[in-house]
Amino acid sequence: MNRKTLVLPAVVGLLAPVLAACGGSDSGSSSGDAIVVGTTDRFTASKDAPAPFDPAYAYDVGTWNVLRQTVQTLMVQPRGDGEPVPEAAEKCGFSDSGNERYSCTLREGLKFSNGDAVTAKDVKFSIDRARAIKADSGVFALLSTVDTVETQGDRQVIFHLKSADATFPYKLSTPVAGIVNPKDYDKDKLRDGFSIDGSGPYTLESEVKDDAVVKAVFTKNPNYKGELKVRNSKVEMRSFEDADTMGTALAKGDIDLMTRSMTPAQITKLSTASGGDVNLNEMPGLEIRYLAFNTDAPSVKDKAVRQAMAQVIDRGELVAKVYGTQAEPLYSMVPATITGHANAFFNKYGDASVARARNLLTKAAVTTPVKVTLHYTTDHYGAATKQEFEILKKQLNASGLFDVSIQGTTWDKFVPAERAGDYDVWGMGWFPDFPDADNYLAPFLDKDNFLKSPYSNGNIINNLIPESRREADRLTASKSISEIQDIVADDVPLIPLWQGKQYIAARDDITGSEWALNSSSTLQLWELGRGVKG
Repeated sequence: MNRKTLVLPAVVGLLAPVLAACGGSDSGSSSGDAIVVGTTDRFTASKDAPAPFDPAYAYDVGTWNVLRQTVQTLMVQPRGDGEPVPEAAEKCGFSDSGNERYSCTLREGLKFSNGDAVTAKDVKFSIDRARAIKADSGVFALLSTVDTVETQGDRQVIFHLKSADATFPYKLSTPVAGIVNPKDYDKDKLRDGFSIDGSGPYTLESEVKDDAVVKAVFTKNPNYKGELKVRNSKVEMRSFEDADTMGTALAKGDIDLMTRSMTPAQITKLSTASGGDVNLNEMPGLEIRYLAFNTDAPSVKDKAVRQAMAQVIDRGELVAKVYGTQAEPLYSMVPATITGHANAFFNKYGDASVARARNLLTKAAVTTPVKVTLHYTTDHYGAATKQEFEILKKQLNASGLFDVSIQGTTWDKFVPAERAGDYDVWGMGWFPDFPDADNYLAPFLDKDNFLKSPYSNGNIINNLIPESRREADRLTASKSISEIQDIVADDVPLIPLWQGKQYIAARDDITGSEWALNSSSTLQLWELGRGVKG
């Protein structure tokens, strides 16, 4: 049958499925044919990005979803979300009262997929390697609070932090903290290509054509030992050029499941159709979209220009015309469902107003219309991105205050150009590394921010971010977090646009699809099984 399965939040920050797909999540078989998953994510190797699957480099939702199946971390976010739990570790915890010393003991008998023992020295090697390489993706910044890594025997690892960091357990659940074998990874050089060797639940074989992965085959790792229960023996991930082609493959039965990125039209059709043999799972998501600024670029260097753009943009219209009920307007970089969220942009700018925007530019003696190009990626976030930017262009130009053009670029060219500072204004999405307000602020505003933005605020970097990280009670940290959001709304190095839900469509003999994405958009292939058509 074709039906919509809702996955609703039980508590803020926690997800709990309330309806199961056909067969139930525990009825999947661990043997039989491979489960085939479709995606529009493209995995390419290029001169600018030759090592897409190296944990010390990878920093987007697609490549992380590959690494989470293959490279094991000390901690992992549990089924249904919540605080991270030990994965490669047997136990972990702060061993001091100031949250500056974090100790982990590895599980006994851990092995890499090739049979080599996993030791504390391998953990130290992996963490130190990512910090030393400092890849231009900026992913190493997640480990910025690490001072030194100490080992005691084969199983104990102790992290000495530069300053208190209550979010550190979450950071140890991210792929940049993945444990790699020193035999396969150089300590001071990225590993080019698409090979991955780890101790995670699967091994990987990639089918490559023209420097791009067309099919990734995940096979259950017989040496895996950890927290996760693997409910299948093999999963294939196939990349599609577009969502329509992917949807056709699902309808024909060529694939069993599809996830990002479906189009709004596909989601609407699946959610309203009756009959058929495809189920749509809808769940709350923590994905956001935003505009980023090169605050040194002449066209937007004046803060009044950025403030005027924030004043003109009508998020309600944007969401209604492009995404409908699949997204909500967002007035902060921190989503509304995350502890510490504040409607900072709405508090400062209120509803969209051309008159107030004109007043901002007049007071700053800015000549209008301000000419600017908005850049977006044509393939990474789905086909609706183009329509989204057409509406942004229309809103800004209709004000008479801006002369906006838009330019779309494929992801493999978009990312190097953005990192090189070629764009004045560009659109991005953010899928959190972990579900905490810190991860919606620090990656953009701290030292070594991953956007390579020239924007820097000393109060945020030196005081507010460290203050928030000292608080194990994240509600207590809200004061510092709220102040950061207010500063961002005033300085406008970024403009938040919307927060989206997330979806998976699966054929009705696939079990566990309601668990296959967590709130951070982590793809959990181990949850999938094959049941009985219903």
